[in-house]
Amino acid sequence: MASRASFLGTEAAATAASVAFTNNGPNGGAEARNNGRRRGGRVRSSARPSYEVPHQEQHVWAGPPLQQRLAVGVVPAGGKGGTRSGPNAAARPGLEVGSLHRNLQSQGALSAEFCGRRSTRLVSKFHHGRQKLYLGKHSPEADLVAEKILKATSASSTAQLLDLWTDKLVCVEDFPYLLRELGNWGAWEKALKSFEWMLRQSRLSGEWSKLASIMISTLGRLGKVDLAQDVFNKAQVAGFGDNVYAYSALVSAYGRSGRCKEALEVFQSMKKSGCKPNLITYNTIIDACGKGGVDLNKALEIFDEMQREGVEPDRITFNSLIAVCSRGSLWEESQKVFAEMQRRGIEQDIFTYNTLIDAVCKGGQMELAAQIVARMRNNSINPNVVTYSTMIDGYGKIGCFDQAITLYHEMKDANIFPDRVSYNTLVDIYAKLGRFDDALATCSEMERAGWKTDVVTYNALIDAYGKQGKYDEAAMLFNKMKSEGVVPNVLTYSALIDAYSKGGRHREASEVFQQFKKAGLQPDVVLYSALIDAYFKNGLVDEAVALLEEMMQQGIQPNIVTYNSLIDAYGRRGDHSLIDAYGRTGEVDKGWKTLDSAGDDTCSPECTDVNNIHRQHRTAVKIFHDMQESGLKPNVVTFSAILNACSRCASFEEASVLLEEMRLFDSRVYGVAYGLLMGSREHVWGEAELLFNQIAFMDYATAAAFYNALTDVLWHFGQREGAQKVAVAAKRRRVWENAWWRSDQQFCLDLHLMSVGAAQAMLHVWLLDIRALVWEGHELPRFLSILTGWGKHSKVAGASAVKKAVETRLMEIGAPFQVAKYNEGRLISAGRVVYAWLRDAKTLPLLLLHDSRQAREEMSMPVPALRLLSLQPPMVETSC
Repeated sequence: MASRASFLGTEAAATAASVAFTNNGPNGGAEARNNGRRRGGRVRSSARPSYEVPHQEQHVWAGPPLQQRLAVGVVPAGGKGGTRSGPNAAARPGLEVGSLHRNLQSQGALSAEFCGRRSTRLVSKFHHGRQKLYLGKHSPEADLVAEKILKATSASSTAQLLDLWTDKLVCVEDFPYLLRELGNWGAWEKALKSFEWMLRQSRLSGEWSKLASIMISTLGRLGKVDLAQDVFNKAQVAGFGDNVYAYSALVSAYGRSGRCKEALEVFQSMKKSGCKPNLITYNTIIDACGKGGVDLNKALEIFDEMQREGVEPDRITFNSLIAVCSRGSLWEESQKVFAEMQRRGIEQDIFTYNTLIDAVCKGGQMELAAQIVARMRNNSINPNVVTYSTMIDGYGKIGCFDQAITLYHEMKDANIFPDRVSYNTLVDIYAKLGRFDDALATCSEMERAGWKTDVVTYNALIDAYGKQGKYDEAAMLFNKMKSEGVVPNVLTYSALIDAYSKGGRHREASEVFQQFKKAGLQPDVVLYSALIDAYFKNGLVDEAVALLEEMMQQGIQPNIVTYNSLIDAYGRRGDHSLIDAYGRTGEVDKGWKTLDSAGDDTCSPECTDVNNIHRQHRTAVKIFHDMQESGLKPNVVTFSAILNACSRCASFEEASVLLEEMRLFDSRVYGVAYGLLMGSREHVWGEAELLFNQIAFMDYATAAAFYNALTDVLWHFGQREGAQKVAVAAKRRRVWENAWWRSDQQFCLDLHLMSVGAAQAMLHVWLLDIRALVWEGHELPRFLSILTGWGKHSKVAGASAVKKAVETRLMEIGAPFQVAKYNEGRLISAGRVVYAWLRDAKTLPLLLLHDSRQAREEMSMPVPALRLLSLQPPMVETSC
């Protein structure tokens, strides 16, 4: 088992973690079991009557708005912040008044969307083990009635049963209890029938308002939002629904379902009716912002409003604000909200810490997450199963699988029993590692522990089998889950379609897509975009365009993945079929005439090629423009697709014009690429280094795609020294970190995952490095080999472009390598032969690369000042 130090990453953190994850105390395991049966664990229900209002009656000066106060990102080391002390509190060291927007974005940094990571994981608000605070207030007869109603085969008999027992139900809490208990069992129809019966009892007229609020809350909790709205409307008409509790319950109902727009509308309607929101209402609407994906600024506006109205925020308020940050992957902002919570002296609980840890894990900041776990233990709050599950998933998301597996075993050693989420996360990790026997063994262990494999379990396995090229096994699992009564969801179909598409099995992908639609599921933009992208990349333009048109007809607007696929497809094909296809979608109409006015396509045959190039260039710019017009900001994948399009341009002039157009949209990122292409490396390299440092925080796949595209376009157009320098910068930042490996027997260069330009640039870097060893007096091993990713056992079978380019390059410089006898993708040479070649004085000039153009200092079109505009992040899984 790995040490605590490996878990925390630093020596200091290791000490902290040893405190955090051991010696849970006498109640540690029980607390974990009680609190950890659902995914998250952070905020109590905002519509339940058990709300704490610890500061509601205190009239304490709250200081300036929180948007002005979250000016620093340092979380205090202590468990509690200082107490408030009037107007001078805002002037404390470390806090400065200023706009949140300005303070949350440090100058020169890429935006959170560009560098952040998006995750599908949510933090739940409830735990099955939590005690119900209304127990003991109802009569024993209410329990009997609830049992009989639940056992009844039909909801239609509910009123009859209540008529029989009406004289026995004498306690005023019997009726609220009945509604809640039926709701707890998911019997919403029977609860609704009971509520309708209660409205016919005149003796309960004084309770109708309370019962309506409970009914709305129950239906909202069970996802029956439209029915909840109907109950609210009828209560309003009858005159007992115009109260803060009914409004709050309806806001909660919409919020739970992620329908934040409707929740905000109800909230505004409530205020217009003269009904003043209370603490529960404000907490509920802030929580709805988190579930509905509303940005943090909107939640902070509501937070500031509640203070202006004299409603003092409590722990649940801050827990909900942190949850908003978590949902938006705003890990730095979550730290600042937490710090403000401490500063106000509001005590934190397990839900606070679990939500904060979730936010930090979503940002990939696992060392910081471990430090927070240590801090919560120091504050006498024991980590529970939710804490561990979040940390395990966080390590898994960034590809640090060993740490995730180690932590899973630490959790079990601490007598904290895994829940469904823990098991599913472990299955996903084993599957991604290709350790399918371990994954299936975990499924068996999961079922022995009383957790049935669910759709999440199957999705992880199907996705992993598909990515490993085990298409038959993925199909067998798909059939097995259906035979066991596990209903496939959108993610199931998406994983299977994605696997078939990337494997070139388009007929099977189309069949699964048809099954998906027959199952009554509605394709979303993600599923459409994945299939469109796969079709484009395999040259099936007609099929891709048909899907694009179908998507648009369904009223589904393209997302950034769709646009990136279009730009990438343009770069791959660059012909009239794609241009005309894009026009048929209708998306091109928004600005096509403006671009067409730049020239007339009716031209003599002599200028046809020129016009084709011009039209292709305008198409790429148009797609890029439409993306921004749709409110989508280009991300690093867009950048890579544009650079790939540049690499396939017919001439340097066309590529430079395309990049110059892109600079109009973002002069920082595209300005760097343009400057390097134009030979102005000395002028832009400092800005390039800053950009590369930002890219270093992204996942491996995204960073590799960025460097592949940039080196490709530079190499293709003769800026080879620049391409080499970019390749070195990438390796220093741990991209292609394992491209070189050495043993006593051989030195190896692995070019499997590199583009043609990147592979050739890296080849020169590798040979120069070996030459340095030779001239320092070191002996070379017996063999040197170069893997090009083409052979039978290669990771990317059939990718021969790199092999051809590398072979040609080796011939040009006279390097003594030849194709291996039993592996066509492997180039080998004897160490003594390479040694002699590198010692030859004629070799060095062949290894040194040069740029084909250098910008003069007095050039008439210098690279402009690089503005700090930035791109959005890709929605990809992360790796360490």
